[in-house]
Order: sequence, then structure tokens, then C-alpha cells
Amino acid sequence: MTTAALFILLFGFMLLGMPIALALGLSSIGTILLFSNDSLASIALKLFESLSAHYTLLAIPFFILSSSFLSTGGVAKRIIRFALSLVGHIRGGIAMASVIACMIFAAVSGSSPATVAAIGSIVIVGMVKAGYPESIAAGVIGNAGTLGILIPPSIVMLVYAAATEVSAARMFMAGFLPGLLMGLMLMIVIYIVARVKNIPSQPWAGFSEIVKSGVSATGGLMLIVIVLGSIYGGIASPTEAAAVSAVYAFWVAIYGYRDMGPLKEIPWKEDGESAGAMVIRNTKHIVMTLPKLITDKELNKVILDSSKVSIMLLFIIANAMLFAHVLTTERIPHHIAELIVSWGLSPWMFLVVVNILLLIAGNFMEPSAILLIMAPILFPIAVKLGIDPIHLGIIMVVNMEIGMLTPPVGLNLFVISGVTGRSMGWAIKACVPWLLVLLTFLVLITYIPQISLFLPEFIDKLQGYN
Repeated sequence: MTTAALFILLFGFMLLGMPIALALGLSSIGTILLFSNDSLASIALKLFESLSAHYTLLAIPFFILSSSFLSTGGVAKRIIRFALSLVGHIRGGIAMASVIACMIFAAVSGSSPATVAAIGSIVIVGMVKAGYPESIAAGVIGNAGTLGILIPPSIVMLVYAAATEVSAARMFMAGFLPGLLMGLMLMIVIYIVARVKNIPSQPWAGFSEIVKSGVSATGGLMLIVIVLGSIYGGIASPTEAAAVSAVYAFWVAIYGYRDMGPLKEIPWKEDGESAGAMVIRNTKHIVMTLPKLITDKELNKVILDSSKVSIMLLFIIANAMLFAHVLTTERIPHHIAELIVSWGLSPWMFLVVVNILLLIAGNFMEPSAILLIMAPILFPIAVKLGIDPIHLGIIMVVNMEIGMLTPPVGLNLFVISGVTGRSMGWAIKACVPWLLVLLTFLVLITYIPQISLFLPEFIDKLQGYN
């Protein structure tokens, strides 16, 4: 009775058009009040604990802030230039370079819509000018942009780690090789399409351009080394690495590339003292000044926008955690697990069911909400069937990638529509053919677990030797 009431309330609220966060929270509160002995005070306490008890979730606002600085600055342009210098001379090279740029930007942003917006707003117009059909250009970027939640650091992976209490660092390790494989598959298909449609290639830029563009993009590329190197090397936790990435992205955007600002030094007073700069002096003379940064509207907007996104996402997570609390308290996942195990499903058949459920859910809900609802249900079943939790996590993330491109709630479709100025229907038609690549990739990830588990197991062995 409790299970039926919980899900009837949830889907009833969603059908009324209520935002998913409110639907999760109200269905949970309604179920608690009607069928549980818990008090309203316990609900408030659980909402607070859902965020404060999960240290990993603290990484989310830091990665969002880091992504905002890099998206607003010129990091994306420099990464695209570097990618073009590498593969622009190959048939379909501009589209391939766009995929590489998405892979690199994904590794510094952790967000799929941010990747599509930052890269797509620059390269789609360039690809059309170079002779690519606009639908192919948009489809490539829409699909390659989904790498933002697969290549670490990934906000969606952090949500899965918090929901299942698996290691976020191991999830990041597990997503690295699958991300490279998906990018390679997209580039192979791009080459074939370019040959069939006779899309021209660009002239070879030369090694000097590779060096120059590489040096220019170093500021963004170093963030990958700092974040992933510190996590994989065991130097920092994902949360600590996220905090460092936010500070680093700020300094790169403001002081390194100076894409934001402008930096303004406060004029000197007549007596030689600065009106606001920090002054370092010896006994007689001013040695140097550290200019005071005057925050302008652009910087304020970045911080405000990232705060809004963080609050929205954490509000969804808090309500989803409350929903998961009701599931756990009523032993709903346990009962479902026992039911499914009693059917005698083999692991591979169970994974077919998982993929179907997640692909359907991806049409109607945001990735983080799906993970927080489905992970507590699927996780215990997978463990009983001997499926590695990290492998299950990567399967769920890849399903979320596909969900980013399926209507009516595919976030990347909205971004593509906004970037190109086309309708949602046009964006769907542009992206759907490329979904075949993602579906093929999903099959590979589902039934070849070593693609996901090789790197975590390899690093575990290395650390064991040390």
C-alpha cells in the first residue's frame, strides 16, 4: 500500500506539470504523513542530513563554478583551435576536432549542456561555412556534448556516488576509458560520413600551429592534469580537487587569459599611496603593488548564474534523497530486489531491463533525479546478481547521456535549438541519427564490463604495489 501510494503521488504530481523536485518532495512528505509514524520534524532533519551528510556533494557547486568561469572565458576557443591543428586536415576534420574539443572541455567542466553551449556556439557556424550541412554539425555537437557527463570530472557521477555510497574517485577512473572510446567511435563515423558526402578537409596547419595552439590552450589543459592527476594519484579527494579547480579556473579566466574583467588598477593618489591596491614597500620606497580586482557585471553574473544552478541541482538532490529515505524505510528496494531475483533473471537479462527502464525515464526526467530515484532500487539487485557497482554506475551514466538527446526533456536538444536558432523538431531530427552510435556504445559498455573496470582495477594494483 505504501509503495503504491508513493509512486501514485509522484506520477500524479508530475502529470499535473509540477517540477520534479517538488513532486519528489511532496510525494515523500505525503507518504510519510499518511502511512508512517515519522513526524514533520524528522522530514526537516532528513532534508538537512541529505546534503550535509554527503561530503561528495560539496564538489558539485565547485565544479559548476569552475565550468562557468571556463565557459564564459575564451578557454573553449583555445581548445577548439588546438583540436583543429591536430585533426583539421583529415576528411571530416573540423567535426572530429569538435569532438576532441568536447572531450577536452568535458574534462574541465563536468557538464553536458555547458559543453554543448561552449563548443557548439563556436564550431557549428564554422562547420557550416566549411561545407558541412547544418544538421550534421548540430547532430555531432549534440551527441559529442553528452561526453560532459561521462568523461570525469562528472557531476552526474558525483550524484551516483552519493546515492549509492560508492567511491567517487573510482567512478571518475571508470569513466575515462569509456569516454575516449565513445569519442573515437564518433570520429570514425564522422570520417565515413565525410567520405560519403564528400565533405572537404582543411589544409595541414603544420607543427608550429600545433605547438602555438597547444601553448595557448595550456591554461585549460592544465586543469585536466590538476583535477584528474590529483584524484587518480590519490593526492586529493574529488571534493578537494573540485575546490582547487574553481580557484584555478578563476585565476585562469581573470589573470591568465584575461578573458573576463577587465582588470582595473585603482589610480595612485598624489602622496604615492594607492587608493585600494595592496602595497608592498621597504623602508623608503614602494617596491610593488598588487592591483585590487574590481568585480564587474560579467564576473558577478558568472557567480550568480553558477549559484542558481547549484541551488537548483542541490534542491533536486535534497528532495530525491528524501524520496530515497522513504524507499529505504519502507524496504521497497529490498522487496523489489527479492521479487526480481525470484524471477530467476540472469545478470545480462537484468541489465537489459535496467537499460529499458533508464531509456524510458530519460525521456521525462533530468539525469540527477533519475539516478537518485533508480539507483537505490537497482543497486541492491545488481549486488545480489554479482554486478560490480562501478560497472552499474557507468551503464546508468551512459543511459543518462542518451536521455540528454531524447524529447521532451532532453537538455542538449534545448541547447542545440538555442545555439542554432532552429526549432526543437529540427534539433531532434539533427541529433537522432547519431544516437545509433550512442546505442551501440551502450551495448558495448553493458556487456564488456572491463571497458569500465580496467582503469580502476589497474590503479588499485599500482597503489597496492606501492
